[in-house]
Amino acid sequence: MTVHMPCLWRKAPEDEFLAERRGGNMTSDYDYVIVGGGLAGASAVEGIRERDATGRILIVAEEIHLPYDRPPLSKKLWFGKMQLEGIFLHERSFYETHGVTLALGAAASQLDPAVKTVTVAGGATYGYGKLLLATGCKPRKLDIPGGDLDGICYFRGLDDYLHIKGKAAEGKSAVVIGGGFIGSELAAALNINKLDVTMIFPGELLCDRVLPDYLARAVQQRYREKGVRILATDQPVSFGKSGGRFVTRTAKGVTVESNIVIVGVGVVPELALAQSGGLETGNGIVVNEYLQTSSPDIYAAGDNAFFPYRVLGQSMRIEHWDHALTQGKWVGRNMAGAHEPYTHQPYFFSDLFEFGYEATGEVDSRLETYADWQKENDTGVVYYLRDGKVRGVMMCNVWNKVEAARELIRKGVTMTPGQLRGLIRSYR
Repeated sequence: MTVHMPCLWRKAPEDEFLAERRGGNMTSDYDYVIVGGGLAGASAVEGIRERDATGRILIVAEEIHLPYDRPPLSKKLWFGKMQLEGIFLHERSFYETHGVTLALGAAASQLDPAVKTVTVAGGATYGYGKLLLATGCKPRKLDIPGGDLDGICYFRGLDDYLHIKGKAAEGKSAVVIGGGFIGSELAAALNINKLDVTMIFPGELLCDRVLPDYLARAVQQRYREKGVRILATDQPVSFGKSGGRFVTRTAKGVTVESNIVIVGVGVVPELALAQSGGLETGNGIVVNEYLQTSSPDIYAAGDNAFFPYRVLGQSMRIEHWDHALTQGKWVGRNMAGAHEPYTHQPYFFSDLFEFGYEATGEVDSRLETYADWQKENDTGVVYYLRDGKVRGVMMCNVWNKVEAARELIRKGVTMTPGQLRGLIRSYR
């Protein structure tokens, strides 16, 4: 696919949205309005077009970029495995061909389900037949002195990647706040790019919400061996600047100077628009099995949706690529009349130096775990169990086995370690 880069991350040319915005409080009606320009929103277009070839579609997105994939921002782009143009889900011509109007750089501010309208900053109002809220999440901010200091990066999107990449020269230094997915991936990426990296996080171990204790210790030791300085069981209490460098001070009295500060301490779902319309919210926008909100013509999908996970028998919110991709397409079909209950079992993945994994189900370190290693703490499968039943599976440097793991979870039968041993294997 040939991609012309300037069309992708510079501000979009004038479109119907810009013309309307200049016109003031004009109203246009669409069969489908999608608020959110991420993976779920773009995938919904594909789902809609599977069932409705002609309905008018509008995407309203706060970012100025065409919809793109987020995982490469902390993975492949740093390792030369992908070029920047490769992250964009489609060229602009895709949206033109599929009859999609793009309202980029537009923050939706008000929802009125009674008259079925969405209003964006600047006053333009859009009527909808069906509405999708795919507004995703926003980074959690640190409420400490200097937490809003110019240049501190709360890493989430493409602009954040471009900002850090422009500063991440060999020999520079970086402080990474947070020991979860984003913090761990970015610390590894910066270290591989020959920066001096310090990690600060309040827990004892990296990725301790998903990795069992024994595996988290092995991964953390790998980071130290690579030269990453780890300040565990600590947290920043202030940020400042001195001589053009950031100064991070921690609760334990440690002071670290660096060229870069990245904060990755989790995200919170974007709920303001849903709440402005009186929709039911909690840990996300509450939806039923068809991905409808408490207002039946409004749907939610992706990182912000609190949905019934059928196989696990509980409602939850998931912030992973495969979930946004599949649920986005699924919700698009339902908006166009499919009325199909969402049954997908999403998986997620991460790369931490040479240690990579794919996982599916309830991957929670608080559960009982059984590890079936081919190479201890490196290659093998970790099973997460409740009452002897497999609830989640993490395949460590074991690839192309996600469907086998899904099937095991679906069966929901009691398993002993002896029965699990050798059940999923790497045959590399």
